[in-house]
Amino acid sequence: MKKKYLYTLLFAVFFSMLSFGQQEKRLEKADKKFKQYAYIDAQKILLKVAQEGYRSKDLFQKLGDSYYFIADYANSNKWYSELLADHANELTPEYYFRYAQSLKSTEQYEESDRMMSKFYTFKGDDSRAQRYQDQPEYLKAINFQSGRYKIANLKANSEYSDFGPAFYGDELVFASARDTGVIAKRVHQWNEKPFLELYKGQIKKKSKEVSGLEKFNRRLNTKFHESTPVFTNDLKTVYFTRNNYNKGRYREDDDGTNKLKIYKATIDENGRWSAAESIRFNNDQYSVGHPALSPDNKKLYFSSDMPGGFGRSDIYEATIAEDGTLGDPRNLGAEINTEGRESFPFISKSGDLYFASNGHIGLGGLDLFVTSIDVAGNVGAIVNLGEPANTPQDDFAFIVNEDTKIGYFSSNRNGGKGDDDIYKFRQLEEVKEDCEIVLTGVVTDKDTGEVLPNSQVTLFDSNNTIVRTMVVGPRANFAFVVECDKNYFLRADKDDYNSTEELLTTPSVSETMDVPLALERTVKKVEIGEDLGKVLNLNPIYFDFDKSNIRYDASVELAKVIAVMQEYPTMKIDVRSHTDSRGNDSYNEQLSDRRAKSTIKYIISKGIESSRLSGKGYGETQLVNGCSNGVPCSIAKHQLNRRSEFIILEY
Repeated sequence: MKKKYLYTLLFAVFFSMLSFGQQEKRLEKADKKFKQYAYIDAQKILLKVAQEGYRSKDLFQKLGDSYYFIADYANSNKWYSELLADHANELTPEYYFRYAQSLKSTEQYEESDRMMSKFYTFKGDDSRAQRYQDQPEYLKAINFQSGRYKIANLKANSEYSDFGPAFYGDELVFASARDTGVIAKRVHQWNEKPFLELYKGQIKKKSKEVSGLEKFNRRLNTKFHESTPVFTNDLKTVYFTRNNYNKGRYREDDDGTNKLKIYKATIDENGRWSAAESIRFNNDQYSVGHPALSPDNKKLYFSSDMPGGFGRSDIYEATIAEDGTLGDPRNLGAEINTEGRESFPFISKSGDLYFASNGHIGLGGLDLFVTSIDVAGNVGAIVNLGEPANTPQDDFAFIVNEDTKIGYFSSNRNGGKGDDDIYKFRQLEEVKEDCEIVLTGVVTDKDTGEVLPNSQVTLFDSNNTIVRTMVVGPRANFAFVVECDKNYFLRADKDDYNSTEELLTTPSVSETMDVPLALERTVKKVEIGEDLGKVLNLNPIYFDFDKSNIRYDASVELAKVIAVMQEYPTMKIDVRSHTDSRGNDSYNEQLSDRRAKSTIKYIISKGIESSRLSGKGYGETQLVNGCSNGVPCSIAKHQLNRRSEFIILEY
């Protein structure tokens, strides 16, 4: 609801929920950028190395990925092409898929198909490969539930708020702020808008429009708000929502807030409604509202923010005895209720529960959902009703006659007549039986573990088609609802970070999957005393056995160090070479020293001034683990000690 009168303290708990739309304000980007001289742009260094003519699998993989992850497919084509030209037999199948996707996105379909055929050859059990074989024309992901309703704005809507419809025989009863039939409108002091009262009108047989509107009943409408009624099957009892006001008494909680309560009234044989009575578990300290009845009228459903719930408002049920007394409320549980708001329940003839929620994943604001609850209380799949029932605005208070497939709901979507409008609909098809997976996660810094607000998370289907994109909020968490038994990609992007992508296959049964996304800085801060090799994520620099000459694979890695020193001409490096503990201690120290000096000599030969370089060999004197003389260790553990370091002394 957009107007202020529904934000009064009187309706603060329940009706303020209707004002929330889908779009959240994004945090402003930081103005202060990292200073270029103090940081190293990894992609820039890789490009510089490649432009110098160096070639390696690792180099081309990283370059191809760096462009693939930002959807620069022309450049990812270039580097993946180089990668396959030199290392086609050494690659994991995933690179054939990425290359195929890059080619397809740049309209090179025949080559893309050829890569997908290779992908299928290497990984035929991958469903993406199987789908290519079965359906060469890739299909976009669809929303299975959308399009099931044909909707129209009800002509009886006013310029004010109209919402919360209920069937009353051949009539429709709803809440409205129009306050017709009086010369001087009684308005609320907060914003000079009329109070909500219950209205009724005849439902036309063909058009399902509502005509002959009048106030429902003088005894039930008071000088405060009334809304969301529900009637028993015999139409002799009504439950409805009202401010905490009865018999001339207006009550507040300890903080001075007037809460909502459910009231009950009955009609006698003369058609006269009794005075409304508060139901037994109403309370001055919390709200109870928006009642609904089970098809057999033996259970009352409602929403409340009573203590012990899961969120801002939860849906509850209570049994109704033969004499009309109510049992204790029972929360419907965490499968239905969330930390957000669940409200406006409705139980259809077949026993399906429809409700509005901003806690379950939807299009925005309050969305309409449906689920089933069996006699044992087990909750079925919770299904979003899709468009056009749902929009980025608030959509709520859904009712349907399952025999005629005709129903009504409320929404403050764009294009309506007033604040909230009632929409009529015809249901075109049943809910499609479909499994549902909720993908959740948090975007963090790979090195520090800190959350990364304002990161962009994109969901792709197996054809590399964008399904949905979102920008995470202050807690950097995300959630997407996807189909079961499908392949998806989750990609996270943020300024000054390398993109990351996770391929996942969803299970065949509904569940929640946690997919954390950790980003590594593209532009990294370096400190005096830090190992440049770790900053650049250098591959190990190997020497031939008992040799100190620079091998080709080592020259590729050293080219990255040289590129950094060329980029930052004041940087000074201390080159340190280490061995493992195997062999003679003195000989290891001499060998490592020759290797350090050989490394320095090589860097100088590429144009770096000798004054900027120092270094020596340390043999086995600075082991990084316990693999010292006489200690049995695996080859992998010994390898950790055979290392080269490039310690930053000055820059």
